[in-house]
Amino acid sequence: MKVSLYNQFMRAGATRRDVLKGAASMAAIAAASGAGLGALTRPASAASELRAQILQIPGVGKGQPTDADFQQVGELCLEATKSNVKEGEFAGVELTFMGLNNQNLHNVLFRGFLKPWETYTGAKINWIDLAQADYNARLQQSIATGTVDFDIIEMGAPFEGDVCGKGLTSEMPDWVKDQIDMKDVVAYLQPPVGTWDGKQYRVTVDGDAHNFNYRTDVFADADLAKAWKDGGGEGEWGVPKTWQQVQAVTKFLKGKQFQGQDVFGYLDAPKAWGGFGFYFLGSRASAYAKHPDDKAWLFDADTMKPRINNPAWVRAIQDVIDALPSEPADQINADPNTTAFQQFLAGTGSMVTWWGDVGSNVKTNDSSVVGDVTGFSILPGSDDVYNSKTGQWDKLASGPNYAPNCAYLGWGVYVMARVDSDEKKKKAAWSAAAHLGGKDLSLWCAAYPSGFQPYRNSHFDIPEWVAAGYDEAFITSYLKSEADSYNHPNAAIEPRIPGIFQYYSAAEDILANTFAGKMKAQEGADAIAAAWEKLTDQIGRENQVKLYKASLGM
Repeated sequence: MKVSLYNQFMRAGATRRDVLKGAASMAAIAAASGAGLGALTRPASAASELRAQILQIPGVGKGQPTDADFQQVGELCLEATKSNVKEGEFAGVELTFMGLNNQNLHNVLFRGFLKPWETYTGAKINWIDLAQADYNARLQQSIATGTVDFDIIEMGAPFEGDVCGKGLTSEMPDWVKDQIDMKDVVAYLQPPVGTWDGKQYRVTVDGDAHNFNYRTDVFADADLAKAWKDGGGEGEWGVPKTWQQVQAVTKFLKGKQFQGQDVFGYLDAPKAWGGFGFYFLGSRASAYAKHPDDKAWLFDADTMKPRINNPAWVRAIQDVIDALPSEPADQINADPNTTAFQQFLAGTGSMVTWWGDVGSNVKTNDSSVVGDVTGFSILPGSDDVYNSKTGQWDKLASGPNYAPNCAYLGWGVYVMARVDSDEKKKKAAWSAAAHLGGKDLSLWCAAYPSGFQPYRNSHFDIPEWVAAGYDEAFITSYLKSEADSYNHPNAAIEPRIPGIFQYYSAAEDILANTFAGKMKAQEGADAIAAAWEKLTDQIGRENQVKLYKASLGM
C-alpha cells in the first residue's frame, strides 16, 4: 500500500480523540491494524516540532499565505541544506529557473522558499515564469532549437521522454536522494517515474490525480431532494457516484435555485489550456474507457493505434456537449483555472473535477466561500465500461467501473545537464532543487495553496492536519480521496512517452471546435485519432510502442 500507515489508521477506526487518549489507545489501534503506526506513534522530536511550527504559518482560516510566509517556511526548513552545504559556498553562482506562474502559485512560492537559501548559500536565482497555457510550447521550442536557457526546470513526468530521453538533464547525486528522503514518496511516484534508462533525474514536489469535489450542502438540501423525487429522479437525492448520475443531476439543476442563488451541477472546462485541459476530458472518459482487464486506455499497447475515437471516448465527448447547455453561461470559454478558482471556490457549481489543489484552497484561499461545505471522493464511475478487445460494453459483476485518472504524475524539479561541466554550479542547482523537495517543506505545500497536493506517505498523518486547523471530517474525506486514487487497482496511468503533450495539444484544438458545435462527437474524435496517428509516425511508432508499454508496466 502506498499510504499504508494512513489506511491502517483509518481501518482501525481511529479518530483524533483516539490519538489524544494516549499510548494505551494507540497500542490498541496498532494491535487492530496488525502493524506499527510509524509516524503516527513517533515521540516528540525536532522534526515533528518543526512540522507543527510551519503548519501554523499562517494557520488554516487565518488568511491566505503571503511572500513573508513563504520566506519564513523556507528559512525554517533550511537545516537539511546546511548539512550538505557550507554558508556562502555558492557565492558568485547564478542559476536560471524556469517554471509555472499559475494562479500566483508554483514559481511565486519557490521564490519565497529559496530567498533564505540564496542568503545562506550566496547563490542568485533568475526566474523565467510561464503561464500554464504557454508552458508546453516554450519547453518544446527550447528542445527543438537546442536553446535550453535554464539550469533548473519545474516539469512534469510526461515530459521526461522529451527532456530526459534526449540527454538534457543532470543525473541526481546520491546526497540529494538522502536529503529529500525519496523513500517517503508514495509508491506510484517511485521509479520508473522520475527516471530514464535507469537513472534518477527528478525531485518530486507534487503528486497528481484528479479527484471529485462536490458541495455537501447542495446534496443534503431537502427542497432539492423533494424536487428530484417529484421530477422522477432515479434513486435518492445525493452525491453522484457515476458519470451517468452526474449528467442527470447537472440537467436537473438547470434553472433551479439554492439559498436564493442559481445552482448548477458539473463544471466542464472546454477551453484549450496548452494541452493540460485534455486531462479533464480524460477524467470524464476514464471510467468508460479504462477496463480492469486492460492496462491501456489511450492507445492500443501493441500498435499505438489511438482509442480516442472508440465508443468510450466518443461518449465522454458527447457528455460534455450534452451538459454544456445546463452549465453556467459561457462555460464554453472556461478553462480549468476558471472552473476551480473563479467558479467552484466562489460558490458557482456543485461538482468539479480537479487535481488536489481544490482540497487545500477551499479552506485556505481568501476567495473561497465553500470551505465548510466541500466533500471529496475518487472520480465517478460508470454503469458499464467499454472493452476494446471485444468491442462491447461490459457490465461488471462488482458494480460500476471506477478508474481514477492519475493525470500528469505530478510536478518535479529537474536540473539540466548544462550545469554538469561546472561542479560548483551543479551542486548549487541540485541543492536548490533538494530544498524545494524537502520532506517538511512539502507538508506545508500540501496543506496550503501551492499548486501541489499530497505525494508522500508522511502527508497522510491526519492529526498533523487537524493540529494545523483543518476539520477532521473534512481532511479525512480529502486525504481518503487522494489515497484511494493513488492506490486504485484500475487507475488510468499517465504515459511517459515522447511528444505526449503534442498529442494532448492537437486533441484540445479539435475538441474546441467539437464542443462549439462545428463537428459531431464522432467526427471530432476521428480527427483527433488521425492527428495522433500522424504524430506517432513522425516520432517513430516502434519506439513509441516500446515506451508506452513500459509506462504501463507491460
